[in-house]
Amino acid sequence: MLKSLFAAALLVTTILPANGHEEKSENFTISHPWSRATAPSQKVGAVFMEIKNITGKEDRLIGASSPDAESTEIHGHIREGDIMRMRRVDGGIAVPANGSVKLVPGGFHIMLIGLNAPLLEETTIPLTLTFEHAGSVEIEAVVESAGASRSGGATKMEKMDHSKGHQMPGKSK
Repeated sequence: MLKSLFAAALLVTTILPANGHEEKSENFTISHPWSRATAPSQKVGAVFMEIKNITGKEDRLIGASSPDAESTEIHGHIREGDIMRMRRVDGGIAVPANGSVKLVPGGFHIMLIGLNAPLLEETTIPLTLTFEHAGSVEIEAVVESAGASRSGGATKMEKMDHSKGHQMPGKSK
């Protein structure tokens, strides 16, 4: 009987996706910042998330930095004929008033260039997002498996207890 209950509990936790973590500041809610694990020789990575502007004024994500990379760039994809190409986004990304923008694989993302070490699954990457009006917001991105796409179920990191949250210093939850 105990084995059956354990098996049922395990099945439920692997099928039902978790919400992922959120990080909040005075102006934004950053929903599940994440990256993919990298190979040992890989020197670039990407960070994805949803940025929700909780104010009545538009802002722009104009930069990012991380101590885990030599440099960062905001990238997007453009179509050139039948080919999609990744390009740096000059001028940043608009985050509409009381709206959101998603940074996703195949779309906008933050490129980590010159990684100091491989990104290992189940670790975090410190990241400072820079906004045109709101200034700097410090977050941590969770490193998921190399094949993560965010269309599947919960990752091991999402199944962990995030009830304490990732509250930024001096900011309310």
